[in-house]
Amino acid sequence: MALKATIHKANINITDTDRQVYDDVTLTLAQHPSETDQRMMLRLLAWICHSNERLTFTKGLSADDEPEVWLHNDHNGIELWIELGLPDEKRLRKASHQSKEVVLYAYGERPGRIWWQQNQAKLSSLTNLSIRFLSDEQLNKLSEFSTRNMQLQAIIQDGGIWLSDADRNLEIHFDEWQRVEEK
Repeated sequence: MALKATIHKANINITDTDRQVYDDVTLTLAQHPSETDQRMMLRLLAWICHSNERLTFTKGLSADDEPEVWLHNDHNGIELWIELGLPDEKRLRKASHQSKEVVLYAYGERPGRIWWQQNQAKLSSLTNLSIRFLSDEQLNKLSEFSTRNMQLQAIIQDGGIWLSDADRNLEIHFDEWQRVEEK
């Protein structure tokens, strides 16, 4: 018998002064049996960083041809493709051809830095790809927010994220390994 996903609810108050987005959202996250709390919370954080009423979670680990999160336009074209982890360069290249913008949230200190050394030159030609890295220390602290029913406050300002709940506060900063240039 297959294991079922664990369902998490997140009520989030988002104040994003960088994009002038202010919202209260309720999200439902299905945590795949093989997905760690760290990965699930990074997926939630990625959603928060790009919050939009059209931004949706996909089948994630259960679908090879979809990202973790994406945003479609009115014509069903892909505006934003969000990946997690350390995917193959070919997957990112394919995503960059299918979507207007691709953002990778990389994690895993040692393997991540090795992956970046091996792929940096190849990925630099993908001008619509941003790569944000989160350290193991910050990822572990982020995972402490994981509960079945989360009440979160997220403030995004000057590229930093302040996440809080009733018991804890966390300031998060990504290492920007590659950034899409503003037009």
